[in-house]
Amino acid sequence: MRMPNDSEVTLPSIIASMANKYGGQELVLTIIFHPDRSRIGQRAVVPQQTGNAPWVLGRRSPDFDRPDGDNPFPLDDPYISRRALQFTLQGRRLVIRRFEASSRCRIGSAELYDSVELEWEQLRAGLPLLLGHSIVLLLRVGPSDAPFAADCAAADSLLRGSSACMADIRDQVARAGESDLDVLVRGETGTGKELVATAIHRASRRAVGPMVSVNMAAIPNELAAAALFGSARGAYTGANQAVPGYFEQAQGGTLFLDEIGDASVEVQPQLLRALQEREIQAVGGSIRRVDVRVISATDAALDNQDSDFKAALRHRLGACEILLPPLREHPEDIGELLLYFLQDSAVEAGRSGILPDPDSPAPDIAAWAILYYAFLSYQWPGNVRELANFARQVVMASDHRPVLNETLRSAMMGPNSPSTFSGRVRRRRMQDVDDDTFDRAMRANDCEVPRVAQQLGVSRAAVYRRIEASPHYCLASEVSPQELQRLMSEHAGDVASVARQLRVSLNSLRSQLRKMSA
Repeated sequence: MRMPNDSEVTLPSIIASMANKYGGQELVLTIIFHPDRSRIGQRAVVPQQTGNAPWVLGRRSPDFDRPDGDNPFPLDDPYISRRALQFTLQGRRLVIRRFEASSRCRIGSAELYDSVELEWEQLRAGLPLLLGHSIVLLLRVGPSDAPFAADCAAADSLLRGSSACMADIRDQVARAGESDLDVLVRGETGTGKELVATAIHRASRRAVGPMVSVNMAAIPNELAAAALFGSARGAYTGANQAVPGYFEQAQGGTLFLDEIGDASVEVQPQLLRALQEREIQAVGGSIRRVDVRVISATDAALDNQDSDFKAALRHRLGACEILLPPLREHPEDIGELLLYFLQDSAVEAGRSGILPDPDSPAPDIAAWAILYYAFLSYQWPGNVRELANFARQVVMASDHRPVLNETLRSAMMGPNSPSTFSGRVRRRRMQDVDDDTFDRAMRANDCEVPRVAQQLGVSRAAVYRRIEASPHYCLASEVSPQELQRLMSEHAGDVASVARQLRVSLNSLRSQLRKMSA
């Protein structure tokens, strides 16, 4: 082997180049709210070299842009001083000083009158800044931004956010779409697991085929085999014809098994065989092959020692695995997500002019900036789903200025806010929950089963069983198409009003309506 001599160029370290992609840390300012809504999501990197001249944030500097680098532009807001804040790095501390007589600044929960010294670790979680009355920024240390994945067109329409975290998720979705492996999507409730499954399906060769979604927690144990694998004619009393199961319905496409962690111990071996052999046996029928890709999702800790989930099934489901981070780990995306949900809800409610623009009255802009600041400061235990729900409630209660109704105010600002809770809710037995407590939980959470279960400290399967046994509630899937059509006509197509009258989940009702129109 030829040995290199001293005159040859030393090759760069592979480890060093990998660190640039995976280990780089930046101090970034992200625009969470701006009167010009197109600016939301733009960012500027704060230089980290110790000993340099102080870095100034103000009306004319620095330039903010998106990760692709297009159209960099300063904040350019008339209510922000030309020199508002000075940033000085002293070792692993950041000193922020407000210039005398400059525009107001609020950092975290306090007004900044002079200066504040921040430890590096404080900046990892992110620090909200309110400049003047109209600009909301997030100051945060995090991974260096990655470029948008070039081949994620199908995912981009579903998975919103400009953070490096979301770029990575989109990249994983694109890679999963290129393969035909089964996928396990893991993450806390409300992180968007079904959206990720849909994006993978759209990015795959199976996009022309059906995507069948199944909530495993909602299937009674005794009906699971027939629901999943179908039943033959004469398999049981009253079975006058063969009924295809979910696997057959998804033939040539994708089967999405949501809440797979709630699959019963009895059905798990049957699922494992179906996944391993791609063969199913209908109740009372023969064995047949199926061509189905399975994507499953759960927020359960499947690997815990006390879990009753079969290890073999868990590993078979996770041939490819995607872990979705909670919203608190990528707060840079809150501004863009909130804007999207507000706009979507406003269009749905026929109130598209509710949001401000640069020509709106200053008090209106200030009110919206404060709302964004409050949302940025909240911890979002229910993640993106909770953010979407809160945005809808804001639109319903607001005119030109946003209004937090009492439900939102108590959730976000009360002494028992989820943002101050660090432990997990210990589960209790559903029989210990009286009817009044159950009714209050259903009303407070709009009949959304995951949130009801979280509030009551019971399993989702227990909530579904309570709904089935209750004379006051039902599942959206139990409402007949004729009744849904009648109510939709009666409420002029207002799905939310129909959901409230039926006392069913709005998300489930929308899903049921999509199936009817397919």
